[in-house]
Amino acid sequence: MSYVFPPPPQATLPVKGSDQLFPIHRIYCVGRNYAEHTKEMGGDTKDPPFFFQKNPDNVVSNGRFAYPSQTSNVHFEIELVVALKSGGTNIKPPDAMSHVFGYAVGIDMTRRDLQDAAKKLARPWEVAKAFEQSAPCTALVPAPQVANPSKGAIWVDVNGERRQTGDLSQMIWDIPNQIAFLSGLFELKAGDLIFTGTPAGVGAIKKGDKLKGHVDGVGDLDVTVV
Repeated sequence: MSYVFPPPPQATLPVKGSDQLFPIHRIYCVGRNYAEHTKEMGGDTKDPPFFFQKNPDNVVSNGRFAYPSQTSNVHFEIELVVALKSGGTNIKPPDAMSHVFGYAVGIDMTRRDLQDAAKKLARPWEVAKAFEQSAPCTALVPAPQVANPSKGAIWVDVNGERRQTGDLSQMIWDIPNQIAFLSGLFELKAGDLIFTGTPAGVGAIKKGDKLKGHVDGVGDLDVTVV
C-alpha cells in the first residue's frame, strides 16, 4: 500500500533531558478554568468545564510565533500543559494521574477579534484557536521530576512587564478532574496534550514583543512575536 502523497511529519515535542520525542495525538484546551479569568471573560465559575481543540501541528517549540493573518487582536494565555502516556474512557479522578507522562509550559494564542465574532454568531472557535503556531510550548518535563503540579506560580511577562499571574491551586477543575471529565467525552490516548486553562490578565501582543512564561517546577517559555 502506498500514499497518494507523502504524509506530513508527525507533530512532536522534545523531552527535557532526553533525545526522545513525544508524538502528539490530539490537543484539548479547557476554557475558563481560573475564577478571575472566568470573570474577566464574562463566565460563571459554577459552570461545568468546557473544551475546545487545537491541531497537533499548531505546536511550535522553537521560541518564535508568527503573527497570523486576518486579525488585529491576538491574545496570549499562559497555561500548564499536561501530556498523557496512556488513556481510555470514563477514567476515575483517583486514577487519572497514572496516565500523565509529563508537563510543559504553553501559551494558547488566540485571535480574540475572530473569537468575539464567532461568539456573537454562535459559531465554533477553530478560526480563533486552531491556527498555525498557535500553541508555543516548552520541552516536556517527565512527571517524576515535577514535585507538585497542583500548586505553584504561573505567570507571563511581555517585554519585561508582568501581565498574567496566578497559582495552579486556583484552577476550578484540577488536573485529575479535567482528565476524568474529558475521558467521558472522548477516548483519551497516549500523545494527547491538555492545556489546563489560564489565569486572569490575558492581553494583546504585537510583532516584536518578547514573552516569557513560567510555571513553578516546570520551567520557562521564551517566545518572540515575528
